[in-house]
Amino acid sequence: MAILIKNGHVICPKNKIDGKFDIKIDGGKIAEIAENITPSGEEIIDASGKIVSPGLVDIHTHLREPGFEYKEDIETGTRSAARGGITSIACMPNTNPATDSAEVIEYINRRVNEVGYVHVYPIGAITKGLGGEEMTDFASLKNAGAVAVSDDGRPVMNAETMKNALIFADALGMPVISHCEDLNLAKNGAMNEGVVAKRMGVSEISTAAEEAMAARDIVLGYTVDAHIHIAHVSTRGSVALVRDAKKRGIKVTCETCPHYFSLTEEAC
Repeated sequence: MAILIKNGHVICPKNKIDGKFDIKIDGGKIAEIAENITPSGEEIIDASGKIVSPGLVDIHTHLREPGFEYKEDIETGTRSAARGGITSIACMPNTNPATDSAEVIEYINRRVNEVGYVHVYPIGAITKGLGGEEMTDFASLKNAGAVAVSDDGRPVMNAETMKNALIFADALGMPVISHCEDLNLAKNGAMNEGVVAKRMGVSEISTAAEEAMAARDIVLGYTVDAHIHIAHVSTRGSVALVRDAKKRGIKVTCETCPHYFSLTEEAC
């Protein structure tokens, strides 16, 4: 089927396009991007007032299937992604059972083929049951389709376990994604430590809970020369740690989320 998308604001950083253009799609591939393409029998989509861009990629999602389908599942999660212009997602391992075996990874891939709307890249668990101690079989996870490993939702408190994870994952070309939270410093707190929490009488979380763990994992990555990815960065200190590490040539990347840069404790 041929499709002609007209009057959209096309943004494509790779090709340095940022303006009003038409896009002709033929056989599932982009055939032409130009101003005022004359229709020749294609299905026409009027994109007036809309942005047309390459599909977005979300590297940190929670599809919750298997085990927590009452929160989300593969069909609803991928459908929501497609609705928002996201065409590829990576899903975290905090399912039940966790994605700590090839069987669970294979189940996710099978379900995606059955009911999914976008590309899904599963992330395997670093430790069995996300328990933080006994490492999973990274090779079997990768062979089943995992693209990275993480205990997201839980930190790997044992530094030696995290160091070994970095070594084994790097040998397989897989990044390790760190949930940076020192549980001893976080103390089951509910919001940022500060004046607002004290005024409200809410249990507090020191920014050091994130920053101390981010610093540790950056050092571990540097020590074994492996790629460490810091998930959901939320403090100024963590940003500074990552920037400094990048300047020093350490293999560190990071991500954040909209609520971390658009809301503060004052929102509570």
